Amino acid sequence: MTKSAERNLVIGLDVGTSKVVVTVGEITTDNKLSIVGVGSQVSHGMDKGGVNDLNLVSESIQRAVDEAELMADCRISSVYLGISGKHIQCQNENGVVAINNTEVSLDDIDNVMHTARSVPISAERKMLHAIAQEYSVDMQEGIKNPLGMSGVRMETQAHIITCSNDMAKNIEKCVERCGLTVDQLTYTALASSHAVLTEDERELGISVIDIGGGTMDLTIFTSGALRHSAVIPVAGNQVTGDIAKIFRTPISHAESLKVQYACASSTMASTEETIEVPSVGGRPSRTMSRHTLSEVVEPRFKELFELALMEIRRSGYEDQIAAGIVLTGGTAKMTGALEVAEEIFQMPVRIGSPIGMIGLTDYIDDPSFATAVGLLQYSQTMQTANAQKASDKTDVNWVNRVKKWFQGEF
Repeated sequence: MTKSAERNLVIGLDVGTSKVVVTVGEITTDNKLSIVGVGSQVSHGMDKGGVNDLNLVSESIQRAVDEAELMADCRISSVYLGISGKHIQCQNENGVVAINNTEVSLDDIDNVMHTARSVPISAERKMLHAIAQEYSVDMQEGIKNPLGMSGVRMETQAHIITCSNDMAKNIEKCVERCGLTVDQLTYTALASSHAVLTEDERELGISVIDIGGGTMDLTIFTSGALRHSAVIPVAGNQVTGDIAKIFRTPISHAESLKVQYACASSTMASTEETIEVPSVGGRPSRTMSRHTLSEVVEPRFKELFELALMEIRRSGYEDQIAAGIVLTGGTAKMTGALEVAEEIFQMPVRIGSPIGMIGLTDYIDDPSFATAVGLLQYSQTMQTANAQKASDKTDVNWVNRVKKWFQGEF
């Protein structure tokens, strides 16, 4: 069965530093998103969101795609692709236009967003998103949807997210080598926020911190709009590296120790429970307590959260995120991470897994699947918005034709 035939499918592809995840979602007749397939494989050839080896990344993607196709009983031909890395940049820009015919039309909204997007960017960069925050019509501010409102001047504030053109081309090449096309390139933290946040949290003010293997992706929402985005190029792999160096164990074993036994809070780790630590060069394994492991992990987690706190303060929105922090991503699952985060941020913190889905939810009920599921939700949101815009334009054109007919101009 093909992707386009009979079933309305959307595909999300999250190519992370540690893991490649493919999610297949089916949009039902009542416009709900049902998970029908999932593929997850260890990622090779990626580092801090960037491609180090095209062949290795392509092979990882192909294995994940094959797994998802088998589960969903479909043939994947195109994907919504996530992108991250320290090359991601954001800025808030304004756009202003005069309103035609004293009433805001869809064309006016398109024009004001076009002026906001027209900020000059270098040839080395690519615009990923231009997201409206709010509109102003004459003296009235804070408007969510200005369509049909009367006035002579409209202004918008928009959040602009850009990336390195070359970095985007490299990850797209990896996808194309698997015989797939990219429907849209999406900033991973934006996708994650779609998966784990509620509307109330967006309105009250919240920050999402997606902690992966190579990067921490951060977004801040207030009054329902995205205000700030950032990528911090340190994350879970730094914890793995610390374990490997201090205990002199191979990286692969250090990762296993981190996933199975590590605790981000030393006060929560058992001093009596012991674990085996493999050595390098054929040396015999050693035994240590789980508490000793946590004493190595805890300082690194505190450092990660302090870096995120510095970014939140730098954004200027620290006092506006009353709903606190949502941690997501694979590294956020570690025991004790929540408690350490609350200690550092001094505000409410929760661990975020994908919400609002139906179907095979048991497969994606995990913070590490937030981006891949969020790509599906973001793509559905964009499809719905485009369909609504097309419908509104059709309605407007029909009304104008009727008016002309009555005026004898048809």
